[in-house]
Amino acid sequence: MERSRIKITGIVQGVGFRPFVHNLARRLRLGGWVANDGRGVVIEAEGEPAAVAAFLAALTAEAPPLAVIDAVTAEARPPAGDKAFAILASGPAEARLALISPDVATCPDCRAELADPDNRRYRYPFTNCTNCGPRYTIIADVPYDRARTTMAPFAMCPACRAEYDNPADRRFHAQPNACPACGPAYALLDRAGNPLPGDPLAEARRLVAAGKVAAIKGIGGYHLACNALDGEAVAALRARKVREDKPFAVMAGSMAAVRARCLADAAEEELLAGTARPIVLLAKGPGYDLAAAVAPANPYVGVMLPYAPVHWLLLDPGDVWVMTSGNTSDEPIAYEDGDALARLAGIADFFLVHNRPINCRADDSVARVFAGRPYILRRSRGFAPAPLRLKAPGPAVLACGGELKNAFCLTRGDLAFMSAHVGDLENMATYNAYRDAIAHYQRLFAVAPEVAAHDLHPDYLATRYAMECGLPRIAVQHHHAHIAAVLAEHGEAGPVLGVAFDGTGYGDDGTLWGGEFLLADLRGYTRLAHLACLPLPGGERAIREPWRLAVWVLHDLYGADFVNKNLPFVRSLPSGWELLLAAAAKGLNAPLSSGAGRLFDAAAALLGVRGAINYEGQAAVELELAAVGRRGRVLPYEVIAGEPARIDFRPAFAAMVAKLERGTPVAELAADFHATLADAVVAMLRALAAATGVGKVALSGGVFQNVTLLGQVAGLLEKDFTVLFHRRVPANDGGLALGQAAVAIERSR
Repeated sequence: MERSRIKITGIVQGVGFRPFVHNLARRLRLGGWVANDGRGVVIEAEGEPAAVAAFLAALTAEAPPLAVIDAVTAEARPPAGDKAFAILASGPAEARLALISPDVATCPDCRAELADPDNRRYRYPFTNCTNCGPRYTIIADVPYDRARTTMAPFAMCPACRAEYDNPADRRFHAQPNACPACGPAYALLDRAGNPLPGDPLAEARRLVAAGKVAAIKGIGGYHLACNALDGEAVAALRARKVREDKPFAVMAGSMAAVRARCLADAAEEELLAGTARPIVLLAKGPGYDLAAAVAPANPYVGVMLPYAPVHWLLLDPGDVWVMTSGNTSDEPIAYEDGDALARLAGIADFFLVHNRPINCRADDSVARVFAGRPYILRRSRGFAPAPLRLKAPGPAVLACGGELKNAFCLTRGDLAFMSAHVGDLENMATYNAYRDAIAHYQRLFAVAPEVAAHDLHPDYLATRYAMECGLPRIAVQHHHAHIAAVLAEHGEAGPVLGVAFDGTGYGDDGTLWGGEFLLADLRGYTRLAHLACLPLPGGERAIREPWRLAVWVLHDLYGADFVNKNLPFVRSLPSGWELLLAAAAKGLNAPLSSGAGRLFDAAAALLGVRGAINYEGQAAVELELAAVGRRGRVLPYEVIAGEPARIDFRPAFAAMVAKLERGTPVAELAADFHATLADAVVAMLRALAAATGVGKVALSGGVFQNVTLLGQVAGLLEKDFTVLFHRRVPANDGGLALGQAAVAIERSR
């Protein structure tokens, strides 16, 4: 007989790993035990040598579907004579190095129980097992045991305890295990928090069918919901939420309901139905019949499938409900009951609440499929806090992220723990949530940061947090962080030719960057080229009102005679533009920006697509949507030699004006703009590759959420270059912290 002590690290707590080990050991007739500890799972297995060897092989080959194994180590121990195999109580948490699973969508077995009238969990909205259910959002501490979750107040009834203790049951050691007799429950409340009569779920469904707006407490926070086919209900929700144009996400009751309205290929359906259940951007199909206000003037709609039992119980297979974050514009999603009632009472007509606390908020993730694989736009529920592995270990870093679409990152060894989506820190409630989330992550993952990494911008609240946290600091230029995030995600060190395209980032010369060509590695970068700068007439107002950029471009091209151009844009100019141009000409409140996003803004305004925005990036989004499905022609542009070199798009704007005057359709010109920008990017990269000898390219920044541009650039490059772009973290500022962390680690060596 031989005995082996085995340690397994990775996401192996809360995913049914100990029951799996127990049943595997019994199958192979091994004695010993398994337990959680602060690092993962520890096993001692004893038996015949062949059986122990088979056991070691099966630990990884047959691991539960939700487990993510990072490492398995084994060492021989003297036999102890164990004949039985047991699950022991969790060990001490001093090391606190366990990994936490994201929240996981309801599995098919639990869904079957929900629909079975003979099952004791029939229509029970908290049904779960070791293969599904809440994880990160209910965990207060590690090791992952019920006493350290928000299920602690709910003592299991004898039937649930018997399942929990039965190695043959799929709820064996399922920490959130519960049933109607012992577990959490839903209640229906009016806006004032008073109970409403009737079955909560049935009554909530009736009210939504009657055109009411619901606030529904789920796994990671509250949703605001209404019938997506009811135009009046959707319009009311949009008005109350103060969300003028930005599309709403919807939840469909079945894949059939998705197929009836949207065009979804196999990869998109796989992403929709996976365990993470993100919102997936899909093209509207011929049968699309949702209210116009769901996704106005947009050929795409964000769709998700039910991921919690309550969703399966509320929505019939043919239903489609708007299911948007429970907040007003720019605020964090509500997840505490009192706060939800206070903040959402002016939006929701009623509240569907439950009495299981949410320990950590987690908004829905957003993704689309690009080139047959997922492309993450917002990384949150279903993905966070699963870590990303870095190329090499380093000091513990707190990377504070950016100002917009914030997510922070903590590192431990070679693991990077990206937070769930936090949001825009310009809102004080979001900033407070950000501070709380950092403290929780530090506690949960036992990270005592040795250094804080932050953006160069001195006025970002994330930068101020870094300055106030008392740690040594490493400042990382915004666009270098974008490129470093791509490198970190792919396990690369560089050098690469990095293209970082976004709206605005603080340059190391104190000016506004955003259309950058960098020679970069994880330690540093050289700015080789950039897009020619445009002034922002009126400063930040030019970002909210892109017509200001367009009028400056026209005046720069044609002088005062631009007013004689036969353009709808010229005929619709608001009053005061003359004073605006005069101030910009003198350099008054007109900072220069090389941002690629500002080029999109100017083009969108000039073409009459969008002159003023109601949400961040709206003009660029709508310009891309105008170009969807069209093949553009390359317009003229000029490459200006220098150190750094520049790409001037004024010739392209002049060509667009000429075509507009000849009656060329706006959609055709939108496609031309994309083709021109892609051609310019590729031409510049070819010249830089010839000069530097670097044949690897990294693409990042919020502009590369535009898959039309990304597809054209990557397609033109892929024959001659290795092209890296994001898959697991967003290209926008939601991925910035990963790059900051990678740079800080490299500079700390």
